[in-house]
Amino acid sequence: MRPVLVFDSGSGGLSVWQEINARLPDLDTAYCADFAAAPYGMLTDSAIEARVIAVMDQARAALDPGLIVIACNTASTLLLDTLRARYPVPFVGVVPAIKTAAALTRNKRICLLATPATVKRAYTEELIRQFAGDCEVSRLPRGELVHAAEAFVRGKPVDTELSAVLAQIDRLAVDTVVLGCTHFPLLKPLFQQERPDIHWVDSGAAIARRVESLCGQQDLRLSVGGTRLACYTGAEDEPWEACVADLGFAQRLRWDISAGLP
Repeated sequence: MRPVLVFDSGSGGLSVWQEINARLPDLDTAYCADFAAAPYGMLTDSAIEARVIAVMDQARAALDPGLIVIACNTASTLLLDTLRARYPVPFVGVVPAIKTAAALTRNKRICLLATPATVKRAYTEELIRQFAGDCEVSRLPRGELVHAAEAFVRGKPVDTELSAVLAQIDRLAVDTVVLGCTHFPLLKPLFQQERPDIHWVDSGAAIARRVESLCGQQDLRLSVGGTRLACYTGAEDEPWEACVADLGFAQRLRWDISAGLP
C-alpha cells in the first residue's frame, strides 16, 4: 500500500479528505492528526517546522505515502518549499479560496472567516490583491471555531459558537464567505442550514482536483482498494476514533511523537 496521506494539526483536514474520497473513492488513503501539538497557530514558526518534520519522518517510515496533502493553512504557508526540498514525495498545500469567492459574489462583499494567523499573513493579502481587488473583503478572525469543529466531530453541540459568528457575518452584509481554515468546512452543513442564501466557499474541491491530476503520474505508484488508515498523536481519543470509524477508517493508530513539542 502506497497511500495518499492527508495531514493536519487536528480534524480540519478531514474536510479535505472527504473531497478527495468523494472524487477518488478507490484510492488508498491515510489521515494523520497531530493533536499533541495543536493548534499550530499558537506555536512559533520554528516550533511548527520542527513538529511537522517530526511527524512527516514518522509518516514516511510507517506509511510510505506516495503523495502528501498538507491540509493546514499555517503549515502550508510556512513549510511547503521546505518539505518539497526535504522529501522525494509530491506535496499539495492549501490556501483560502479567495479566487473562487470573487467569482461567485454578486454584491462584491466577501467575508474571510479564518484563524487570526491566516487573516494577517502576507500571502492572504496577496490573494486578495490578485483575485479580489474589486471586492470589499472583510477579515473575520475566529480561532475558537477550530475548537467548535473539533467538538462537532465528537458529537458535541456548537450552537452558541455558531450563533455568535453568524451574527457578525450578518452585520457585514456579505453574500459569500470564505472558510479559510480547513476545520471550518466541517461546520459547513450547519452554516448552510442557517444561512442558505450565502455562498460558503472552501478549497477542498480544488485540492481534490489537484490530487486527481497528480494521480495520473505513474511514478507515484499509488495503491487502490479503498483502504483507510487514521493516525493521531496526543491522548487516547475514543470519540475521535469513533468519528473516523464512521467515515470508513478501518484502522486507527495512536502515535507517540515527542520531537519538536514546545
